[in-house]
Amino acid sequence: MRILKHILMIALIFLMAFSTMTVAFAAVEDTGFSDVSADAWYTDAVMYCTENSLMSGTDETAFSPNESMTRAMLATVLYRMDDSPSVTGTDHFTDTEEDAWYSDGVLWASQNGIISGYNNDTFGTEDAVTREQIAAILWRYAGSPETDVKADFSDEEQISSWAKQAVDWAQSSGYMSGTTGNRFNPVGNATRAEVAAVIMRYQVGQNVSPSEPEMDVNTDTEQNVLVAYFSCTGNTEGVANRISSILDADLYEIIPQIPYTDEDLNYGDDSSRTSLEMNDPSARPAISGNIENMDEYDVVFIGYPIWWGEAPRIINTFLESYDFSGKTIIPFCTSGSSGIGSSAQEIQNSTENAVWMDGHRFGAGATESDVRSWIDGLEVDFVTLAND
Repeated sequence: MRILKHILMIALIFLMAFSTMTVAFAAVEDTGFSDVSADAWYTDAVMYCTENSLMSGTDETAFSPNESMTRAMLATVLYRMDDSPSVTGTDHFTDTEEDAWYSDGVLWASQNGIISGYNNDTFGTEDAVTREQIAAILWRYAGSPETDVKADFSDEEQISSWAKQAVDWAQSSGYMSGTTGNRFNPVGNATRAEVAAVIMRYQVGQNVSPSEPEMDVNTDTEQNVLVAYFSCTGNTEGVANRISSILDADLYEIIPQIPYTDEDLNYGDDSSRTSLEMNDPSARPAISGNIENMDEYDVVFIGYPIWWGEAPRIINTFLESYDFSGKTIIPFCTSGSSGIGSSAQEIQNSTENAVWMDGHRFGAGATESDVRSWIDGLEVDFVTLAND
């Protein structure tokens, strides 16, 4: 009987393992990549770029669609689009390596004036390309064509002067379009999936109408996202900017009516302003300015530094200034060593009928990858509309 039980147990384990492997292999067999599902908005673009040897996976089974596209990657893709012509000579960049996978592409792109380096003689091989950079680079690749059509994005003033004509061309040609709220998001980093879509549109003329969102995520709802943050030293601001860029979310800085000085932030002085505020649970520092359209947001990220193990009292001021009923609130904090602890639970009392999610603590050196990994783990459908 005992032997029979062992046999049955081994058989069960084998079946469970086989079932898991079948699921994993199914995704690979569908598209060739374990992280590209057959019904993702970018699947056709990924398939086009890989089948035409313009882009490849980051390893044997992964395409990494949500990773940022780097300058070296883009140079290589355009080089392949030009049928990988022979190149001679060497580049003058101090941050490139000879015989690297990107060497020919970088040399070709720089020699043809398609992608230039920085003023400090670096190419920025690992730097992520922004949306306005992609428009400018593709425009140069196309021969810098002229266009009489002017793009009319709500964040038009944020587009750099050197990229305006390229953005007008990319938008009017249907290669790039706006995102939620008719924003171009010029300094937002582009993912490998987004670049694959732009390349496919350019190559085969699969234009998108100017009113369509650029990213077509397969979801039935649109979530308007706000990232609100309070920052004194810049650490929280850095994380907030990364969240805003990744999600193409609106950004709002919580600015105190009376700015905090270095003396105010002296944690070792019991009589400093911050010490007095944190020792008084009823303290509510005044905020300069307000958000007039708070009712339009469905998801609100709240960012703050940790002071004495808690959120600064100005966060309570902010939360008590608006009606968050029905909204999802996602807190995040920065600190040198302290975790988010109970700080998020304590500020929940400043809202009513809001849905609070677990928060996250970031260190001073939080990277875009750190922030993106956290966001990917949140069970929330962010921004974008379906294009059915």
